[in-house]
Amino acid sequence: MERTLAWDGSAVVAVDQCALPHDRVPLRLTTPDEVIDAIKRLAIRGAPAIGVAGALGVALSAHLNDGDEDAVRADARRIADARPTAVNLSWAVRRVLERLPEGTKALLDEALVMLDEDVRTNRAMAALAAETVLRLTDRRPLRVLTHCNTGSLATVAIGTALGGIKALAESGHVAEVIADETRPLLQGARLTAWELAEAGIPYRLCVDSAGPAAIATGLVDVVMVGADRITANGDVANKIGTYSLAVAAARSGIPFVVVAPESTVDESIPDGSGIVIEQRAAEEVTAFGGSQVALPGTPVFNPAFDVTPNDLVTAIVTERRVIEQRPGAELAEVARGLYRRGWMDGTAGNLSVRQGDRALITASGRSKGELTARDVVLVEATTGALVAGPKPSAETCIHAALYKLFPDCGAVVHAHPPHATAVAALSGPGSVRFTEFEIIKGLGLPDPSSVEVPVFVNWVEVPRIAEDIAARLTEQDPPVLLIAHHGVTAWGPTLEVARNRLESLEMLCRLHLLTHGR
Repeated sequence: MERTLAWDGSAVVAVDQCALPHDRVPLRLTTPDEVIDAIKRLAIRGAPAIGVAGALGVALSAHLNDGDEDAVRADARRIADARPTAVNLSWAVRRVLERLPEGTKALLDEALVMLDEDVRTNRAMAALAAETVLRLTDRRPLRVLTHCNTGSLATVAIGTALGGIKALAESGHVAEVIADETRPLLQGARLTAWELAEAGIPYRLCVDSAGPAAIATGLVDVVMVGADRITANGDVANKIGTYSLAVAAARSGIPFVVVAPESTVDESIPDGSGIVIEQRAAEEVTAFGGSQVALPGTPVFNPAFDVTPNDLVTAIVTERRVIEQRPGAELAEVARGLYRRGWMDGTAGNLSVRQGDRALITASGRSKGELTARDVVLVEATTGALVAGPKPSAETCIHAALYKLFPDCGAVVHAHPPHATAVAALSGPGSVRFTEFEIIKGLGLPDPSSVEVPVFVNWVEVPRIAEDIAARLTEQDPPVLLIAHHGVTAWGPTLEVARNRLESLEMLCRLHLLTHGR
């Protein structure tokens, strides 16, 4: 397996990506300045590749400066600042710098470990990406659209999204790849097309603006892209042009899959609004192939990246996990549906979905009729502590109490349907009994002939309600509860089950009122 980035004992060795596809020019970088220049002019590019190159650049600085820690730290800062959007670069530089007190050899040892790590990471990521895409799609073989270059040239070897595409092709699951040219520097035309040709994978090249049209006309089954930074809430920064593909994929109902290493996930940034987007030189747009194509002095908007909101991302695949993004969009969709029924008027009500040790829950004060995945907050499942996003719903502590009480609970819905709210008010704290109604079956109980639904005090201090629930509920209780003058909470293994139980309880309460509680 050929590596596109290496260390030869005294220099960083790479392939000059600016010269491809016509010439394969080796680079031998012997100073930190040469490493910085190669990263800035995109001779070395791709988030994983510039991360490892940056680590080797710091080790090179330590070798040249012979133990002068101040000089090494100064070079490290310049290397980390060479491209601000890709978090892998600053992450790799920090990681190597941690070994600085141990001496020059320790820095180089750490950088060499990262070289080998990247290969293993990409191999695991490619396999998991292929497995995920096959799970998310039905058609075989697949027609895949990709953007920019995410292959071996963007990493030490194998690649991220393109590595996943190669894994799919090796198992006979790729009919064709459509590669965006990726203006203005044509990484798709120059690099991705070259890698696909080298791998013998059928492909076609299209201009960036044709990508969404290809999706809309049914020529694409899945979009697979890389990432330069992924925020805590799952917003994704990637090469400019990615966002339009995500919008088109969402509109056409096909999966949009991001493949990137764990080092690309930056949980210090809550969402995409905090990502610094690199602005590049006007000449990249006003000139083409060495010839001026715009009037001299033409103002230019030339961002290197755009940000795709998490609700447009189907899944993020790293070397260790698959982060499903759809629960956030599903929460918003269910909330809007309950709003239309009058069960979540205005900002009232909240929903959550558990994801391992964490949960996604609707934010505080958001109109349920206009809710989107961007109005969803990430919290610790059993404590309700905020992880990322705006202020969570006031009832988060109730959701947390239920997740802690019932480890198999996967979703919670709290709403204000009129009949259940009325029954809770009329009954008062204690419980209300329903007997011999067929709809009791909807609660999923072992004995559907009758059910005793607990009713809790509506304390002004919501944590007191959560404390009462934690103290009183048991496995023998039904998966629904009422809060006097407040509404109903239902839970279950999935959001669909929780919502169905909510609907069943509302119907029970309606029948209860119509029959005067008999």
